[in-house]
Amino acid sequence: MDKSNTKAFITGGTGFIGSHLAQALLKRGYSEIRCLVRSAPKWLKGLDIVPVRATLMDKGAIREAVQDVDYVYHLGGLTRAKTFEALFEGNVTATLNLLDAVRSANPKVRKVCVTSSLAAVGHAPAGGIADESTPLRAISHYGRSKAMMEKEVWHAFGESLPIVIVRPPPVYGPRDRDVYTFFRTVGRGICPILMGDQGLTLVHVSDLVRGLIEGTESEATGGETYFVGNDNHVTWTALREATVKALGRRALTVPLPRAVVMPLGVVTEFAGRVTGTYPPLNREKAREILHAAKCCSSSKAHRDFGYEAKTPLEEGVRATIEWYRARGDL
Repeated sequence: MDKSNTKAFITGGTGFIGSHLAQALLKRGYSEIRCLVRSAPKWLKGLDIVPVRATLMDKGAIREAVQDVDYVYHLGGLTRAKTFEALFEGNVTATLNLLDAVRSANPKVRKVCVTSSLAAVGHAPAGGIADESTPLRAISHYGRSKAMMEKEVWHAFGESLPIVIVRPPPVYGPRDRDVYTFFRTVGRGICPILMGDQGLTLVHVSDLVRGLIEGTESEATGGETYFVGNDNHVTWTALREATVKALGRRALTVPLPRAVVMPLGVVTEFAGRVTGTYPPLNREKAREILHAAKCCSSSKAHRDFGYEAKTPLEEGVRATIEWYRARGDL
């Protein structure tokens, strides 16, 4: 399909997923891609995009940015913060500000894609695999903020804007810093694996980005919510084996009892306070590790717009680790 006259606006474009999305839209032939840039362009440096110097709280600048675009991709937000209030502002208030700007400045937009998270589901359903009918019973502050965001989006804008909500599971690939922590730990010769854990849904960033674009461009998705992941769920043992093979070195497997996860979260969070940081493993993340749904089904996305994850785990891990190594990160 010819995209030579197609324009898009991306929030979160300087981040891990957003920068890959910008690159994919450029390859797709979009005529103009505007990206919200608060300060440094980061991963957008050198790309043929139009930077919008603002934040999602700058309503006037956002109204101007969304004028005459065909698609809006909202990936901006907070994944962790010290308080729920900060997460609410970054994930709920900011999203509503954006949608209000779109409604007032570009009510004929073709589609707005809002990204949520598997964390919005919270407690795992019977059978362990969440789908779009699973009730939202978030466990962490982050999950609560995403669940509240979804509710407010449909309540305030569901009748006035063509919206699709996409819930990714954990994402890996070049530029990621979360799953990278696992790769780095294995690279140091230690592989912690949670005892009794049945695995997770893990999606490569290229698959997720393709799903975001296909789901947004599809005319069948307005007013719908989708998981976009990988139905080949990954055990931690399989992830370990793929990582060890890609690194070309051995790693000692350290079984991690579930009883130590929360104490570890408490200790690392306390250490973060001492150093003025908020670490990836904290009490909130510990609750998610212990109790939240970790697997989801993408069958609805497959049915409605033909989505399929195409990156085998071993191939994705190898390419990702090669990228880190080229940068000197591993």
